[in-house]
Amino acid sequence: MSANPATMTAPTTRTVVVDTLRDEAGVWLFVFKTLLAYYLTGWLAMRFSLPQPSSAMLTVIIVANRQSGMVLAKSFYRGIGTLAGAVAAFVIVALFPQQRELFLLALSLWIGVCAGGATLYRNFKSYAFVLGGYTAAIIAVPVINNPPAVFDSAVARISEVLLGLLVSGVVNDVVLPSRMRDVLRRSARAQFAHFIGFVQGSTGGTIARNAMENAHLRFVRDAVTLEDLRSSVIFEDAEARARSGHLQLFNQRFMAASTSFQSLHHLINRLQRNGHEASAKALIALYAPIGKALDAPIEAGAASYVLLPRLVEARQTMQKQAPALRQSLTDAAALRDFDTGATLLNRFADELHAYVETAASLQAPRLILRSPERVRFERGNDFASAGLAVFRTTLTMLVLGAFWIYSAWPMGASAMLIATIFAGLFATAPNPARVTRSVLMGYATGMVAGFVCVFFVLTKMEGYMLLVAGSAPFLMVGLAMLMRPSIASYGLGYSMGFVYILALKNPMVFDPANFINDTIAQIIGVSAASLAFIVVPPAIGSHWLRRRQLERLRRQVTLAAEAPLAGLRHRFESVNHDLFSQVVAQTEPGSTDSRALIAWTLAVHETGRALIELRQDMGSHPVPAEVDRCVNQAINALARFYEHPDSAGYARTRDAVAAAIDMADSEASARPLLDHLHLIRLALLDGESVLADYMPDHIRPVAPAPKEIADAS
Repeated sequence: MSANPATMTAPTTRTVVVDTLRDEAGVWLFVFKTLLAYYLTGWLAMRFSLPQPSSAMLTVIIVANRQSGMVLAKSFYRGIGTLAGAVAAFVIVALFPQQRELFLLALSLWIGVCAGGATLYRNFKSYAFVLGGYTAAIIAVPVINNPPAVFDSAVARISEVLLGLLVSGVVNDVVLPSRMRDVLRRSARAQFAHFIGFVQGSTGGTIARNAMENAHLRFVRDAVTLEDLRSSVIFEDAEARARSGHLQLFNQRFMAASTSFQSLHHLINRLQRNGHEASAKALIALYAPIGKALDAPIEAGAASYVLLPRLVEARQTMQKQAPALRQSLTDAAALRDFDTGATLLNRFADELHAYVETAASLQAPRLILRSPERVRFERGNDFASAGLAVFRTTLTMLVLGAFWIYSAWPMGASAMLIATIFAGLFATAPNPARVTRSVLMGYATGMVAGFVCVFFVLTKMEGYMLLVAGSAPFLMVGLAMLMRPSIASYGLGYSMGFVYILALKNPMVFDPANFINDTIAQIIGVSAASLAFIVVPPAIGSHWLRRRQLERLRRQVTLAAEAPLAGLRHRFESVNHDLFSQVVAQTEPGSTDSRALIAWTLAVHETGRALIELRQDMGSHPVPAEVDRCVNQAINALARFYEHPDSAGYARTRDAVAAAIDMADSEASARPLLDHLHLIRLALLDGESVLADYMPDHIRPVAPAPKEIADAS
């Protein structure tokens, strides 16, 4: 019996409608809570007679987010940035109270350093640096002609910001909260289910290289996303804070298991391509029990406990089958291939069990307050690109400051303040020139709306409730646009422009001339920030930065070869994943640059991890001095080759690894090192890897079409 198309499309249509309504409900819930926090903050600021209620209200708009945890995290770092900026403003004014030029130079340098610091982070820690920069300007610039007033200015600014943060945090945490922990749990479960399912479905043998690249993209994205969520959710949930260490360990074990998984399949693929079918089939047969162990329903809260005993049984089955599978091979080369793969497979089985065990501890109802292993997710930062941000922002502030001084423009301070805000906010954007243009258009629109609201609506109303009724419809438009990804930057500009120019006071002042002058100054300030990103383009997305990212990526092999072993595996994995996430975000998906960086990432991942395992075994298995010397020469050759790859370096590295294998093979005590050395050698000889370009007399095979990678990105 064939299915009725009408019955098939009806549930689909109903699902689409329900999802659309749910999304729309989320958007308008965000708008309602933001408006509530905004006007409640304004009312309290006026009741407390704060000098600028609009500053407290603007704080609410800046920290607005649909997720309660994001609001709390952003508020926390905004508070830190505000306090740091206040201290900096106080020091700068104290050092240069009568020297306007030196005052502006010091302030510009501070703002530039803060913008550079913001580029070194990819979460709300970046926001603390931005706030530290423009808070100093907001406090110090208005008192440039009256230095003794800096303390009062700092106290007022801190009070206004903290009031806005407090009200925003309470409203978002109490009124229909949208918990970040739910997103974190879904992300962790999705990561677990996807990885377990992918491993279970790949035990049949070969995985095409482009499929492996797509899988690597997913693994990296999952790891970095989970870390970013974890670092934010700890602000809203006590249970998440208690389990934070386990979440970090869960993520690190995921990265370790995914790296070993990729190395294992690269090895099987190479053996099959090179005609070593016997050893490849033996490894696939040895691998099969893991696939059977993972063939269980993945259900929330039960999957990890179900899999643990099955993985233990699979490991026992593998140990029983290994001798028979090895005896089926007669060729010496096949035996070496099998031994290398079996060692790698055992490592993967151990890491997979550890990963599932950590998932089980996370699902346990009883809190475990201390993680059995302390780990930390490290970032791969580029200080040269941060230096470029320092230069651009400092130059912008100096130009505006000089124009202000020499033109004696009364509204110069306003232009400089708004340029400070936008120069810092968008220093980390992938395409800040385009984003600031969109924000500028929204800002101008918001100012026009502010003019209409102030002089055609609020002048006809009296009392705070009528002020709310008169201005809320204008602000509601911008907040709704903030939730639409395609026009979010325009909505941010509109909302900030409207709130900033509205400048609510108690009592309210209606001065059209001052309003228009302030509007012109703010437009010039935003335009200056946008122009700065054109005159001094950011490093993000540039060929220069891609070259530096590639160099940093290759230096990870040097890190694996030379850094102290304590904590090295976690450091290597997390920095690799962070660098790769930057590559994916900052290059066009499927482009030549993107594919080259992905190929290098896979090579660095496999070789670096093998070097770490080799060095650990060298430390636990003493070997004769001559073997130690040869192996260290091979390790050093690999590090130098990855730092500066060329054909001559490739030949030296290949020969050094071959010599180390021969030397280790001649000493029984050095046999544990052979598997790692052989894995490194096979990676060097892989004709489909990025290293193929450096092989003598080698024609690089045609790369697969980039469509799948582009889709995955």
